Amino acid sequence: MNELPAAATWNVQQANELYGVDRWSNDLFSIRPDGDLSVHLTKEGQTVKASIPDIVSGIRERGLETPLLLRFHDLLTERISKLNEAFHDAIEESNYRGHYRGVYPIKVNQQQQVIEGITQFGEKYHFGLEAGSKPELLAALAYMHDPEAYIICNGYKDQEFIDLALQSLQMGLRIVLVVEMPSELDLILERSEALGVEPIIGIRAKLSTSNNSHWSSSGGENSVFGLTTSQIINAVETLRQHDKLGALQLLHYHQGSQVPDIRAIREAAAEATRIYTELEHLGAAMGLLDIGGGLGINYDGSSSSGHNSRNYGTKEYAADIVDVVKTVCDEAGTEHPTIISESGRAVAAYYSVLIFNILDVNSPSSDVISYDIPENPHPYLLKLAEVEDSLNAENLQECYNDANYFRNEIFSLFRHGNVSLHERAYCSSLFVRIITQIMEMAGDVDQLPEEFGLITPFIDVYYGNFSLFQSLPDSWAINQFFPVMPIHRLDEEPTTKAIIADITCDCDGRIDNFIINGEHQNHIPLHELKDNEDYLIGVFLVGAYQETLGDLHNLLGDTNVVSVGLRDGKVHYLSELAGDTVSDVLSYVEYDPKSLVERFRSLAERSVVDGKITPSQRRQFMNAYCESIGGYTYFESPNH
Repeated sequence: MNELPAAATWNVQQANELYGVDRWSNDLFSIRPDGDLSVHLTKEGQTVKASIPDIVSGIRERGLETPLLLRFHDLLTERISKLNEAFHDAIEESNYRGHYRGVYPIKVNQQQQVIEGITQFGEKYHFGLEAGSKPELLAALAYMHDPEAYIICNGYKDQEFIDLALQSLQMGLRIVLVVEMPSELDLILERSEALGVEPIIGIRAKLSTSNNSHWSSSGGENSVFGLTTSQIINAVETLRQHDKLGALQLLHYHQGSQVPDIRAIREAAAEATRIYTELEHLGAAMGLLDIGGGLGINYDGSSSSGHNSRNYGTKEYAADIVDVVKTVCDEAGTEHPTIISESGRAVAAYYSVLIFNILDVNSPSSDVISYDIPENPHPYLLKLAEVEDSLNAENLQECYNDANYFRNEIFSLFRHGNVSLHERAYCSSLFVRIITQIMEMAGDVDQLPEEFGLITPFIDVYYGNFSLFQSLPDSWAINQFFPVMPIHRLDEEPTTKAIIADITCDCDGRIDNFIINGEHQNHIPLHELKDNEDYLIGVFLVGAYQETLGDLHNLLGDTNVVSVGLRDGKVHYLSELAGDTVSDVLSYVEYDPKSLVERFRSLAERSVVDGKITPSQRRQFMNAYCESIGGYTYFESPNH
C-alpha cells in the first residue's frame, strides 16, 4: 500500500480537519467520538446525531445493499426553514414592506419523494414550485394546492401548457406564466381570452450583469432564454393595446446556478430592480420580483469565489437582496415587491448522500516483485539497479533523472524485441521501488529541486461499487466537486493515498479531485482494507441534479434509495425504493427480458443435445441466469 507518514497520535478532530467536515457540512454532519460520521436530524425541536454507518447497517439487515442513496427528509425541512428565516429576518431588520416567497425548481431533483416533501414541509412558509416543462407542471399541480404559494411557469410553452396553467389559475392556484420568448405573449393572451381567464404574466429579462459561475451562460445578455430591454418594451406595448397591463405582475431574471460571488448577486439584483421599477412606471401592475436561482453552497469548504464554493452565507445573501431591492425601489418611489427566489440547489443538495463500499484496491507497491534480477540482464537494467544502490538524500535529483532515463530506454528496447518480458517486469518493479524511496527521502529535504514538483506520487486505486455516470454525472461532465470521505473508522489514522474508481469500464469513471486539509489534492487519504469487513465511502451534497442527470453507462441503473427521518426522537426508515434490476435496465434499452431468457434456454438445451453439459447442469445454469437477470445491477457485498 502507498502509505502516508504516521503521526504519533490520531483523533477525530484531526479527521474533521483532514476531510473538512466543518467547512462543507453546514452543521448538518459531524464525526462522533467512536469514529462514525453522524447526520444531524431535527424534528419538533429535538436533534439527534445519528450514526450513518448504523443507518446503513440497519438498511442492509432489512435486505437492501450498497450502493444506496440516503435521503434525509429532516435536512430538507432544515434547508427550507433556514432560507425562509433568513429572508424573514432581513425583511424585519430593514423595515422592508414586501414579503418573501420561495419556490423550488422541480428540475433540480424531480423525484416524487422530494416534491412531496417540499410541498409538505414548505406549507407553513407558502413555499411554491417552479415548472419548466409540461410534465413538471403536471407534477406541480398534483402536489401544490396551497392558494398562497406560487407556481412559476418557466421554459417554452405550447397551447396545452398554457391552457393547463390558466385552468389551474381559475381553480384558485397562483400560477404565473413567465414569458421566455416574445411569441409566447401572443399565445398567452389568445388562450386567456378564449378561456375567459385573467392571466398572471411575468417577463424574464436578459441582464447585462455577468458572473464567474460555471453556469453563467444560462443568464446574462447571451442567454437563450429571456427578453432584451427592447423586447420588454414591445411586450408592454402589446399588453397596453390589449388592455392587459394589469396582468403583468412579475419580473424574472436568472444569473445561473451556484453563483460564487456576492458582489455579482448584488449587481444583478440592482439591475433587475431598476427594470422592475421602470415597468411599474410604465403602468404594469407588478408586485412580484423573481430573482431566480444562484444561491450557492460550499462544496469544497473554501468559502472562496471559485466554482465549487461561495464567499457568502444564506443570511448575507438574503440581507443583500433585500437591501438592494429596497434601496432601488425607495429611490424610484415604488412599493417594495414580494421577492421570489428559485434556490433549488441550496435547498436540495444536502438532502441526499451516496454510500458505496470498496470492492478492491490496486496499489503501485504491489508491482514491487521480490525475485532476483534476471540472468544475463541488459546493461541498462544493471545501471538501474546501481541507481537504487547509490540513492541518498544528497543525490535525489540525479537519481530521479537516471531512473527515468534507464526505464524509458528499457521500455524502448522491449518494443524492439531486445529485452525480455521478465526484464521489463523487473525494470518496472525496480523503478517503483526507487521512486518510492525518493519520495520518502524528499520529505526530509528542506530545499527540493523545482523538478520534484513534477513527480507524481504513487497513488492506490480504490474500486468503489458505484457508477459515476449514474450517481455523480456532474463530477464527470463539468468537473463538479463533491465532498468525499469514509463514513467510519475516523478515529483511526488513514495511511494510504488513493483515488476512487467506479465499476464502469471507462477511464473517466474516477474521482481524483478532493479537498484535503483545506487544499485541492489529486488523492484522498483512506484506510487500509480489513479482511471480511466492508469499507464504506460517502459522497455528500448530491441532492441537486445528480439523480435527474444520471445515465445507464454500462447498464448500471438507479441505486437503492432509503428515506430516513426522525419519529418520536428515533431514527426511522420512512420509505425504501429498490434500485434497478438487470431486467429493468435491459428493458430501458429495448430488450425483452423474457426473450433473453428464452434465447439463453435455447443455447443451454442445444448444449445438452450436443453432450456439452448435462440436464442437471442446464437447470443450474438457467437458475443462475434468471437470478442474475432479476438481480441488482451492482455488486452485492458479502462482507457484513
